[in-house]
Amino acid sequence: MSTKEARHKYWQKNIFYLIILLTIWFICSFGFGVLWVDELNSIKIGGFKLGFWFAQQGSIYSFVIIIFIYVYLMNKLDNKYNTNQQDKK
Repeated sequence: MSTKEARHKYWQKNIFYLIILLTIWFICSFGFGVLWVDELNSIKIGGFKLGFWFAQQGSIYSFVIIIFIYVYLMNKLDNKYNTNQQDKK
């Protein structure tokens, strides 16, 4: 595989990861916190309605988890396409 093809596949996979993870974040923040809040409010966790919890804290926790997942996926992708920056110095 040529360098140009490898770069193209690398960025295709990177954009794919971004689209999936940002979609999950959108669902957690806007979907659970705004669109489906009434349905989720019928469930209580620790005395708080689940819809309220997602609007206030859940979307932030989801975002932090998504950051760690993205770091993990990008490390795997970097290793697959051998893009280790230390090797290029």
